[in-house]
Amino acid sequence: MALKEQFRKITDRIHLAATSARGREVGLFLLFLVISYVFWLLLTLNNESQEDIDVPITIVNVPDSVTFITEVPPVIKASVRDKGSILMRYRFNNSKVMKIEWREYAGKSNDNRFLMGRQDLGARLRDYFGTSSQIVTVAPDSLKLIYTTNPGRRVAVHVNADVRPALGNIVNGPLSLNTDSVTLYSVTDLPHSINSVETLPIIRSKLSDTTSVMVNIKPIDGVRIVPDNVIVTIPVEPLIARSQMAPIVVKNMPAGYGLLTFPSQIEVSYLVPMSAYNTEPYDIKAYVDFADALASPTSKIPVAMSLMPELYRDVTITPDSVEYIVEQRRP
Repeated sequence: MALKEQFRKITDRIHLAATSARGREVGLFLLFLVISYVFWLLLTLNNESQEDIDVPITIVNVPDSVTFITEVPPVIKASVRDKGSILMRYRFNNSKVMKIEWREYAGKSNDNRFLMGRQDLGARLRDYFGTSSQIVTVAPDSLKLIYTTNPGRRVAVHVNADVRPALGNIVNGPLSLNTDSVTLYSVTDLPHSINSVETLPIIRSKLSDTTSVMVNIKPIDGVRIVPDNVIVTIPVEPLIARSQMAPIVVKNMPAGYGLLTFPSQIEVSYLVPMSAYNTEPYDIKAYVDFADALASPTSKIPVAMSLMPELYRDVTITPDSVEYIVEQRRP
């Protein structure tokens, strides 16, 4: 009920504003403004003007054995002069595709070329737009495409990348591709030395999450690469702190001697990728050298670590030296 009352008050205010002297003046002004716009639109649509229009093209009935080395342009850009109403129709209805028949322009000189000259393309555009339209400029003004019927060669893709994680993160694992190989097509036989391609350089820094990048394959002159781009995924994970105890092992201890360390094990702290946090810890050992005990001027000797897994980052040990007692055992 309250909502209905509020709505009624709003409509009353609008009615009062519209029926007031000021409201009638504003309404009359808006009416003349709309009428002026309609007359301007009618005059504009009836006058001649010039506009750039993209004409979608497609080559039809291409044999399955044919691969274009030169990329077929998706559109022909035509600058057209005609009445505004006709140009507006083309502007808002550009779904009409100009179809070009393959056999009319392919292989005329047996040199693997599809040639559609300026006159032929101009005639097709005049048919496309109609006799009332004047075509001022065309780009491209002709179609000169190279093609091949040779089978392609499948080659591997190598990623050229320099990627760096943000602080507290790690690139965990190799970069992956949505496809590990591409097909190369050429008019002539490809050299046997071409057995792989590489991407254009990927440079990323301060990555804090797994990132996918679309990158083009580095072009090769005279060669069509299908596909010519790949998606590279960079696996990035946060690093998480973890620790474990490692026993101390004495190295180079001669027969008849013993060495006790205090403490007998140390704490090893490090960072691991989040996905490896719950995995079984690596069997880490800490080492002291008996020779260090004999040469040490103090009651402490340094602790060295065993080889650490590559995933363990920023490794620290506590303590980094231990007290010791040398024992001489009776034979």
